Amino acid sequence: MPGLARPSDHHNFGYTKSSIRTRMTQPGRTPIEPLRTVEPHSDPDLVGEAPLPGEVPAWRRTRESPSLAEAYRTVPISTGSWFRKLLSFGGPGYLVAVGYMDPGNWATDLAGGAQFGYSLLYVILLSNLMAVLLQGLSSKLGIVTGRDLAQACRDAYPKRMAFLLWVIAELAIAACDLAEVIGTAIALQLLFGLPLPVGVVLTALDVFVVLWLQGRGFRLLEAMVIALVAVVGICFVFELILSRPDMAGVARGFIPTTEILGNRDMLYIAIGILGATVMPHNLYLHSSIVQTRKYEETSEGKREAVRYAFADSTIALTFALGINAAILIVSAATFHTSGNSGVAEIQDAWKLLTPLLGAGASTVFALALLASGQNSTLTGTLAGQIVMEGFLNIRLRPWLRRLLTRSIAIVPAVVVSILYGAQGTSKLLVLSQVILSLQLSFAVFPLVSFTSDRRKMGEFVNARWLTALAWLIAIVIATLNAWLLVQIARDWLR
Repeated sequence: MPGLARPSDHHNFGYTKSSIRTRMTQPGRTPIEPLRTVEPHSDPDLVGEAPLPGEVPAWRRTRESPSLAEAYRTVPISTGSWFRKLLSFGGPGYLVAVGYMDPGNWATDLAGGAQFGYSLLYVILLSNLMAVLLQGLSSKLGIVTGRDLAQACRDAYPKRMAFLLWVIAELAIAACDLAEVIGTAIALQLLFGLPLPVGVVLTALDVFVVLWLQGRGFRLLEAMVIALVAVVGICFVFELILSRPDMAGVARGFIPTTEILGNRDMLYIAIGILGATVMPHNLYLHSSIVQTRKYEETSEGKREAVRYAFADSTIALTFALGINAAILIVSAATFHTSGNSGVAEIQDAWKLLTPLLGAGASTVFALALLASGQNSTLTGTLAGQIVMEGFLNIRLRPWLRRLLTRSIAIVPAVVVSILYGAQGTSKLLVLSQVILSLQLSFAVFPLVSFTSDRRKMGEFVNARWLTALAWLIAIVIATLNAWLLVQIARDWLR
């Protein structure tokens, strides 16, 4: 059929300009014509359809290379039962879930529990439900279009706008790295007495850990992340047992109330929890790593991949919900009930846990923080690679690229920890969450726009109700984060 091309006809998304030029100039080779840009439109078994005369094309630019090329389609899919298939697709969701339990979340959850008891548990629940929907859209974008979110922005928007989005995304990655670096350094200080600057520098070693793990297969990297998530979960089960929370109060905490509307401080903490929970870099990350699975690139194959990827991320984010809720519950049961409502920093919580809960509580708390921080640095480094490659199509040596993105976070953390110590790093942790809140809408709005566009998604386009719900969530997030930034600016100017 004229103008159409099947996936097998142009592996790795077709010919680039350079490959076409080489093919046409080599002696003895038959010249070929460049393949036309084809995207999902009407026939689900095709990569897409060329736009009709007068119709605006789905993308401004063609896809030149796969996302995360060294891991692209390297994980085979089981052909057995649904459970075996779920295990085959399982993994990316846990890498994403790490971002929902990083040290930035700890600070807001600790403050919320210490000041308001169990009252803000429903905020964590609602934030997690928003995250489930957005991550589902992110994985669908990657599976259906073959682009991660960064590549989609580059291929859909004018160059200047794409460049601006890249700068904002890099700021978010740096802010995310900053929180993870500081959290890991604090944990090393609490466990081993290492000075904060030394702990910050040691976090650079994760660059080589990621390289080593990826060199042995993406599944090994996923296995390590899942193991560290399990360590955090086990540690907080231990803390919950020691803290003996009021289960009736916990149950009431999951029921939304209007009290938050009349209490400025409670609203402030609630928006902080939202900003720390829904992470922009995870939207870029998820849309890329779902493409590590070798699913069938047909309508049915993509539909199955979308379904199992959504199940994987939902299960993983449920674990993240449990850990976030556990942090707030432990804080409420330990600090709020004992009159220590002023606890808002990780170091303060560590100091008070042993006197209030007994021996071992502080050590287990610091161990969980170390596992959480190290896990987050691994996935944050990976997200930095995806953002840089996706927006700029730059191919650097892996060790150089990761060392570059990590240096952006390490340098300010080292300077602040040397000049201002623990108090300065705590303020820097808060600043990192502010930057993440500012960037979030610049990732959410393009994601919702792309997945609601039939020209880009074909039969996989969002249903009308889903589009309406996604836009509502995007607007709510943007409004609340704008309010949070205004309040923080006012506090700083006083």
